[in-house]
Amino acid sequence: MNARKFLKTVPMKVYALLTALVILSFFSNDFGLVDIQKTAIILAAGIDRTEDGQFSLTSQIAVPKGSDRAMGGTTTVDIHTVGKTVSDCVSLTFAETGWVPKLVFCNLIVLGEDAAKEDTLSFLDYFLRNEYMNDSCLLTVCEGKAQDLITSESATDDSSSMAIVKLFSDAAEKSGQVVPNTLKDFAIGCFGKSRSGYLPYIRAQTQRGADGTPSHAANGGDEEEEEQKVYSAEQTAIFSEGRMVGLLPREQTLAYSLLKGKVEAGTFNAEDGGKPVTLAILQNGGGVSLDMKGAPKVRVSIDVVVRFCCRGNSAPMEEISSDTVPEDVLKSAKELLTGHVRGLWKTCTEAGCDLLNLKRDLFRSSKQTYEAWKDYLPAAAEIVIEAEVKSTK
Repeated sequence: MNARKFLKTVPMKVYALLTALVILSFFSNDFGLVDIQKTAIILAAGIDRTEDGQFSLTSQIAVPKGSDRAMGGTTTVDIHTVGKTVSDCVSLTFAETGWVPKLVFCNLIVLGEDAAKEDTLSFLDYFLRNEYMNDSCLLTVCEGKAQDLITSESATDDSSSMAIVKLFSDAAEKSGQVVPNTLKDFAIGCFGKSRSGYLPYIRAQTQRGADGTPSHAANGGDEEEEEQKVYSAEQTAIFSEGRMVGLLPREQTLAYSLLKGKVEAGTFNAEDGGKPVTLAILQNGGGVSLDMKGAPKVRVSIDVVVRFCCRGNSAPMEEISSDTVPEDVLKSAKELLTGHVRGLWKTCTEAGCDLLNLKRDLFRSSKQTYEAWKDYLPAAAEIVIEAEVKSTK
């Protein structure tokens, strides 16, 4: 009788024991939460090289305080460290602040221009090896030093990193004016057969008021005010063998976006009887193919559907309600885009950058042909441009 009673109570005892273990596991690790008082949540990192050859790391860290610019905003502090390796710099961040650095929330890495012209992968090695680093972290190059960019005062957001990340939204990418890239995809390009890649190139300029004078942000108390900055990323840095070898202007950045077929809401200027007009891109198709029959030829195609966005001069009322683009304007647009693509090709070939991944595609199609031509592409290839610009009906 007692044995039967004991067996009936066993399940309840097991359930009670399991419940106690679950509760203990939750409360023993603070429900898996990060102790914000002891943790340096790195939002962005800027990397430079010092004059004596060491690595310079500027970390923008979120801190648990109210914002001095807007209630409920995000406050950040910038920590600068110098070490023999990037890992050394991160360790010094902990040593000098007492905060344990966490990279899991880092969504922006900025390379200074001088650093990008060196062996870029040596600067990124730590982030590529770090198991907590997000592969989709945005990677960029900036004019001048990354430290100056990271520590600058944004005119549009609580921190420079937040303002910069906004430049690479889906809407911005669809406009064709910027070409975002991530840590993972850049590494794939640099380690791949083409050994080439690209990164957005960021410029900072002082925000000016209506009277033309610089806008300032007070640092608190009687301290000197700092000029507020706005940022742009319409230029694109191109890389070969892990080094920055050239810079695409905004027109060639648009051409590259069109070749990738990702432009759905962009605009560009053409001419109507010698006067400027702006056309909006509604649809975009693009492609690149390599023809190795005889002399190598690269066939690139751009196919866009456009409508009138605005004119640079007044127009009759009946034309304002029409989206149809006249043939002479379509011809002007075709010539313009063809020129942008040709300029893109010239910039890349002169810099020795296989931005269109010709070597990669050749390797995939024929390893034997790849071995014969890998040292001559893309410079030895002739480009054939096929552009088609159509008006919306």
